[in-house]
Amino acid sequence: MSGQESQSRFRFADGAMGAPLGARSTTIGLILFVIISIVFAAFALLPEIIGNGKTKDYPLWYWVGQRVLNGGDLYNNDGVMFGFLYPPFAAILFAPLSYFGKVPLYLSLVAVSLASWWASIQLSDRMAGTRTIPDFWIAALPSIITLPFAFNVVDIGQPNLMLLAMVLGGFYLAACGRAWSAGALFAAATAIKAFPFVVLAYLIVRRQFKVAASMLVFLAVFLVLVPSPFRGFDRNIADLKTWFGGMVLSADEKGFGQRAEQNWSYKNQSLIAVTHRLVRPQNYESENPNSPPKTVNIFNASYQQANIVLVGFVLLLGFGYLWAMPRNDRRTPVTDAAELGVLISLMTIATPLARHYYFIALLFPFTVLVYRAAYDPRKSVRTATGIVVALAVLLMLLSFPFVSRAFQAIGNVFWATMLLIGGLVWHMRNPAPESD
Repeated sequence: MSGQESQSRFRFADGAMGAPLGARSTTIGLILFVIISIVFAAFALLPEIIGNGKTKDYPLWYWVGQRVLNGGDLYNNDGVMFGFLYPPFAAILFAPLSYFGKVPLYLSLVAVSLASWWASIQLSDRMAGTRTIPDFWIAALPSIITLPFAFNVVDIGQPNLMLLAMVLGGFYLAACGRAWSAGALFAAATAIKAFPFVVLAYLIVRRQFKVAASMLVFLAVFLVLVPSPFRGFDRNIADLKTWFGGMVLSADEKGFGQRAEQNWSYKNQSLIAVTHRLVRPQNYESENPNSPPKTVNIFNASYQQANIVLVGFVLLLGFGYLWAMPRNDRRTPVTDAAELGVLISLMTIATPLARHYYFIALLFPFTVLVYRAAYDPRKSVRTATGIVVALAVLLMLLSFPFVSRAFQAIGNVFWATMLLIGGLVWHMRNPAPESD
């Protein structure tokens, strides 16, 4: 490894990257995780086993798997376009298990989500930048805070827990010097749901060129080569073109990504949606056609003007992140953990359609800040970090059903994420003189 590449390697915990992931788990923590997992699994599986059938996204995944098995069109269902929104590679993953029926498929998806949740918790602990073995409740607090998001992921049947585990796992492998394996994980996550693609830009900025090259090579493998034996090469390329044109290149005043009624809704906590709701008169009850239009806009900008404001925010966040990133000679496990926390936070809010389950990704940023609030050697820093965490949690609590939806329309989870980003940036720029 060259000296430049060695300096740019991630160092989330001095001398600890090779330790077993479960080394800092406790028996009580494992028992609680198993109990909660059983409850989550019951919500996902019992409606299909003894009820009227599971709803949410589970039936869609079965339908997609069946389409692959039967050679059907993935993006056109009897003239209805884009019932399925993901790249063809994701569809291929559903096919084998859908062959055995709905219950085996649903059970497998739940098991993958729960295993990914456990892996994400363990990876977050290992990569939080502290050598201190945390007290049980300190270690458990980030999972408790993000518990509603985890439940949402499992109940709906979305892959976001798996994607979080893959992204964290990729950075863990990169820290261990396993560049090609890390790139493969990043590529697989991107081929399933496109938003982790932004990791590539970060890898290039941090001169992780081997990891970036691996990510590009495996992305081509997963998108082009893997589906071809099932779909045929030409048909897979046509599927990719349909998906890319309909999902990536589709955006106008009505909406984007084939879900116009969801794009501007209060449920969408992305940077794009919050910006548009705040600067132009956009109905945040767009998913409820029987509800009268409601707005929270501060200004009366046009769609084009709102996009100019959005570009300004994107540039501010992007260049601000680049400014905050420490030079290689000033990097520590704490700064690297905070830096990755900012990346994951930005990746989440930059997603055009960021519904609440997307914010399970905040498990890692919360872990970093909770550990700083508990173990930073500076008392004033511990107090201030704890206040940031508490304020972020209070903002997220405004999503409860009995609270006015206007708070969600303003972007309560979005602004909670921005608070976390602010706290993480401060720790990037002001690490403790000596790590704990």
